[in-house]
Amino acid sequence: MFTERTSVGLDVHARSVVAAAIDGSTGELVQTRLTPDHGHIRSWIQDLPGPVAVTYEAGPTGFGLSRALEADGIRCVVAAPSKLQRPSGDRIKTDARDAVHLARLLRLDEITAVTVPSVEQEAARDLVRAREDCRGDLMRARHRVSKLLLRHGIVYTGGAAWTGAHHAWLARQHLPNPATRMAFDAEHEAVLATLARRDRLDAAITAMAADSEFTPVVARVCCLRGISTLTGFGLAVEIGDWHRFTGNTIGAFLGLVPSEHSSGASRAQGPITKTGNTHARRLLVEAAWHHRPAYRIGATMRARWDKAPAAARARGDAGNRRLHERWVRMLERKKRPTVATVAIARELAGWCWSLAVMDEVRDEVAAG
Repeated sequence: MFTERTSVGLDVHARSVVAAAIDGSTGELVQTRLTPDHGHIRSWIQDLPGPVAVTYEAGPTGFGLSRALEADGIRCVVAAPSKLQRPSGDRIKTDARDAVHLARLLRLDEITAVTVPSVEQEAARDLVRAREDCRGDLMRARHRVSKLLLRHGIVYTGGAAWTGAHHAWLARQHLPNPATRMAFDAEHEAVLATLARRDRLDAAITAMAADSEFTPVVARVCCLRGISTLTGFGLAVEIGDWHRFTGNTIGAFLGLVPSEHSSGASRAQGPITKTGNTHARRLLVEAAWHHRPAYRIGATMRARWDKAPAAARARGDAGNRRLHERWVRMLERKKRPTVATVAIARELAGWCWSLAVMDEVRDEVAAG
């Protein structure tokens, strides 16, 4: 419930901030244009009749402003842009009108807030996303090398690509034309440099996953097939506070539920919504493919289980058996593998949630 006297809406951009403040006692509307400097914004807000609550849309400027305002004791709500209510007949959009609209929505308690991560959580998320960017860079660099050779009729047939043997084969290639040879050397060098960068990021993520606030969650979710340390750490930092969800709602947050348009007696479902965190959704879909083969507990899985509590191991084993059975049933029903894997990923998200909150749920039950 909104209890402050003044509601402030900020339309924040990289080089300017447009502010609008509504005084609940007098109804006065104050508007101004500020610089992005946090000190300038805070000093203007402190001159308003208090107490004050502030909102602005989540965006590329990050959460530094929210942290600065909270440090001054000013309640700040970071709004989810996709959840803002806008009149369908409003065809004029300006920064000043957006700021006033935000201030009014805040006073009406119609703002859907996003969770502001801590500085440590955001740093870990930056590391995971840097690794994700590196993965994409490596894929594109490899494609450039293989397609350049393909245009000259050179194709590797010695087994799986991008293994040690393949790299040795690439080093032996000597193209006759000097310009083509220089282009190939440049692209091959980019592959090797990106691969080294990926390995450095992997080492940093592995070290952080072994000794950070995310370590217990990573150890538990890694009890599921397809979730290695890198995947578990990525899910942990991208989702952050697992307690915001339940086993039924986390799939919707990650965009793994079917879209729907139903009205009256008609009900139509379409492709998945693909809302929410793209990186976490991709990790879950990739992990879901691992549940298709027959379930066996090998050395890799036992090594992961050794780092987790007994309850998490039992829960992970039950999840692995259940998800493989779902794969088998879907294949028997002639479901397309791409459709089946998304359905498995949706259920896998629920199993990850149950493991992530396992210790806290058990403690609440014991306390009750």
